[in-house]
Amino acid sequence: MPVILAILIGLATGIVFGIALEKSRVFEPGVIVGQMQLRNFLMLKIFLTAVVTGLVAIAIMHGSFGVGLYLKPLLWKADIIGGLILGVGIALAGACPGTALAQAGAGYRDALFVIAGGIAGALTYGYFDAPITAFFAESGAKVGFDQLLGLPFVTVALGFAAILVLLLVGLERLQPWRDEAGPDFDGLAALPAEPADAEKSASDRHVT
Repeated sequence: MPVILAILIGLATGIVFGIALEKSRVFEPGVIVGQMQLRNFLMLKIFLTAVVTGLVAIAIMHGSFGVGLYLKPLLWKADIIGGLILGVGIALAGACPGTALAQAGAGYRDALFVIAGGIAGALTYGYFDAPITAFFAESGAKVGFDQLLGLPFVTVALGFAAILVLLLVGLERLQPWRDEAGPDFDGLAALPAEPADAEKSASDRHVT
């Protein structure tokens, strides 16, 4: 693939991803912290929807067009320790590496510090790559659920997608997304009250 084409595809994907983050309200610090505190599940619903979409797309590409699958090894130490560090950072900052850029674009100044911290972390990792890699070195096996269950990948992928859809339906019934997003879920600020309406409300309060 030519470099220019790869850059254009990356830019287009980033634009679509950014628009989806902004419209879904997942980029907002309150939504992110609320998810980490299990007060709302808007972020979880959006990401699970993305997983379902990915499972169905990969199942179609693999089953119908023969697209290859490339598994990554399961590294327990790296996954657990890295996940804990990332989770604590998200809870403290109210942002993750992807949403921090969307926050900066929306005018959240705190996001600039999160981005600077991410760059500093990447540089630090680059300088200490050898000892970090040696510490987390494991001989993880590349085994997929389809191999563990002895079923075709398409069947397993679509089955997991169906289970996640049921989970999403249950979460939505338990806590509707309109209640989680608030009255301005469409991204538009509430219109100010008309002067006549404001005077009427004031007179009504005076009478009572």
